[in-house]
Amino acid sequence: MSSWRDRLNRASGKTRFAVCRILLHLAGKEVAPLLGVLNQTGRQAVEHEGDMHVLGEGLAEICQTLLQYDLYWQSATNEGDVFWDEGEAGDYVDELFTDSAGRYQSVLDLDASPEDALSLPITHNLVVMLTVAYEGESPDLETDLADLAALKAGLKAMINLHYQGRLRAVQVHFSPAQLGDELTSEQLLLNFPELLPL
Repeated sequence: MSSWRDRLNRASGKTRFAVCRILLHLAGKEVAPLLGVLNQTGRQAVEHEGDMHVLGEGLAEICQTLLQYDLYWQSATNEGDVFWDEGEAGDYVDELFTDSAGRYQSVLDLDASPEDALSLPITHNLVVMLTVAYEGESPDLETDLADLAALKAGLKAMINLHYQGRLRAVQVHFSPAQLGDELTSEQLLLNFPELLPL
C-alpha cells in the first residue's frame, strides 16, 4: 500500500527506486557446489568491470540455482527501502554492501583454482546475500520473504527485473567465500542473527 508521499512523488513524475537485500541460509553437504556458481559469477563480474548486463545475467543464474536447491533452504530474511532520489538509493546500496562484505568470510578469492578444492573440508552451511536496486515497483520483493512461497516468488522477481532491464545495482556476497572455508553453526548465529526459520 503506497503512502501519501509515494502518491505525491508519483504524481510529480519522480522516479521510484527500491533497494532490497535477501539473506538465505542453506544447509547440507550438497550445498558446497553452489560455491562454484557463486565464484564463477564473481569472476565474470570482475572480468567485465561490473557491466550491468553481466551482473544481471549472473544474478539470474544464481537465483535460478538457488531455486533448484530449495530443499536445502533453512532460514532467510530480507530488508529494503524505497527512495525517490537516486543518490539516496545509492547511499543505501553502499551501506548494505559494507554490511554484507563485513560478514564472516565474505571476501571472494579470485585467484583460487579448482585444483585447490581437492581434499578440502566441505562446509555444511552457506549464506547467500543478494542486494539489488531497481526502478519502479516489485511487490514480490517488497514484502516479508521469510516464507518458502514468498522467497521463491522474490527470487523469480529478481530474475524478471534483469530481463525487464530495471536493475540499477547488483551485489552478491556469500559466506563462506570459497571451498575449504567453513561456516559453523555458532558462526552462523553470531554473524547472521536476523535469519528466520523457513
